[in-house]
Amino acid sequence: MGLLDRFRGGRGRSRTVARGEAAEIAALAEWARARRGVEAFIEPKTTVTDVTAVLVAVDGEWTRRIVGERGARRLAGALKIPVYDVNKTGYPQRMRDYDARRRIEQRRAREREG
Repeated sequence: MGLLDRFRGGRGRSRTVARGEAAEIAALAEWARARRGVEAFIEPKTTVTDVTAVLVAVDGEWTRRIVGERGARRLAGALKIPVYDVNKTGYPQRMRDYDARRRIEQRRAREREG
């Protein structure tokens, strides 16, 4: 690694990122195959994270992974599911409903234990 490669995004780093993206896409594909009615919502890059994908199943269960810019395009082709830009569509209501149900279930479980 040269002195300035650290600032240019040296070759070793880009291969590692590509492998990481491939691993994340494989994990998302496995998650999607195990559930029904899955849709993908692509979140933009932020100052903290790269481009992420949120997969949401028909019951509202969801998962989020960092996929990167190229990974988002590969995800759409690999999973053959609808892919939306979250800035344009927002998150589906079923995702929020799922989170609300989980919070209620967790609260009731704590009350039974306590």
